[in-house]
Amino acid sequence: MKDFEALDFFRDDELVADPYPYYEALRSRCPVQREPHHDVMMVTGYDEALQVYNDTDTFSSCVSVSGPFPGFPVPLEGDDVSELIERHRDELPLSDQLPTLDPPLHTAHRALLMRLITPKRLKENEASMWRLADRVLDDFLDGGEGDAIDDFAAPFTLLVIADLLGMPEQDRDDFARTLRQASGGGIGGTGDEALAHSPLEFLYDRFVPYIEDRRREPRDDVLTGLATATFPDGSTPEVEDVVRVASNVFAAGQETTVRLLGSALKLIAEDPELQGRLRAEPDRISNFVEETLRVESPIKGDFRLSRVPTTVGGVEIPAGTTLMLVNAAANRDPRHFDDPGAFDPARKNARRHIAFGRGPHTCPGAPLARAEARVGIERLLDRTTGIRVSERWHGPAGDRRYRYLPTHILRGLAHLSLEFTVSENAENTENAKDTAR
Repeated sequence: MKDFEALDFFRDDELVADPYPYYEALRSRCPVQREPHHDVMMVTGYDEALQVYNDTDTFSSCVSVSGPFPGFPVPLEGDDVSELIERHRDELPLSDQLPTLDPPLHTAHRALLMRLITPKRLKENEASMWRLADRVLDDFLDGGEGDAIDDFAAPFTLLVIADLLGMPEQDRDDFARTLRQASGGGIGGTGDEALAHSPLEFLYDRFVPYIEDRRREPRDDVLTGLATATFPDGSTPEVEDVVRVASNVFAAGQETTVRLLGSALKLIAEDPELQGRLRAEPDRISNFVEETLRVESPIKGDFRLSRVPTTVGGVEIPAGTTLMLVNAAANRDPRHFDDPGAFDPARKNARRHIAFGRGPHTCPGAPLARAEARVGIERLLDRTTGIRVSERWHGPAGDRRYRYLPTHILRGLAHLSLEFTVSENAENTENAKDTAR
């Protein structure tokens, strides 16, 4: 039996391709267990993760993204480290982003975001998703093969979020290129402990003119709605506050959905029977997406910092403890999901997963990600009669070679080369879809 305690989850590449046996080993001992390498309390149980997610009084989100790296700026000593957190939170990476804020500041800033991601706007945005998907698929399907990550998922999600934000067409390619350079393959890399304090700074510089322009000359677009939104108390946010919200939506909204689409398309390409069923019965795609989120959560986990001594799942948690809520493990907790390691696209409780977190920090973009995945998958199935994994790039069935992002935060393929047979009725299908929607 492998000695999982000897493995460093945050640094060992061995756990990148398949972290699930490691999660299972941890949870089988205790769903709340301290790992020995970075002194992080790993929460792998579903109920235990929900306890932490829902308790914002006890657990701070200030380390939500950075976790144990680069460490808190000062020693966290005493039975209540709340004052230390507030005094030094600005020194932590990504401290100006929504995921790292705590109530009441988080509540106020999230309210701005919800002015952007409204049910009405999402419905309008979804109506354009079908056209955007076809726009990308026109090129992707042209040669009969392509990289589903770089040539479909990434450009499609960029167009969707740019459309949602009302970003000028001429700026979109430049934004995408700069974002790829800045992310460097995703935060939380297994080989680099450095994390930029504000990796989205370049986006701030680009969004400031948009917001200032909309405040001077309001228009009938989403950026105007965001620029003119007020906090719940009626006060007007600083331009910088609005810019940070917009930048977070633009960057985070793409990365996770790209990984979700990559995982979903891999499952479809590997299983001709499943592929045929989804193509014949597209109403099944929504639940298929939920099961994909459960089995291959795009975010492996989220971090919290305990303010005071407490207990989680009966385990004592001292003040100042960094906890990792391992969504990917909780989503395979056998106490809540029968045969949790099996992929069941018809699983009745698949949507109970916590791939988008829970509580006040539940991902506000979850409805958008779900719609993007459903539309992207349905249009790809509509316009093909067969989708296959490229043996030239990934090897034969039973001996596949896939490369995953080397990060302890994101779960997703770096590349997915597919081959496909294009449907002769693709144009008719597209017209029918436009009419139906």
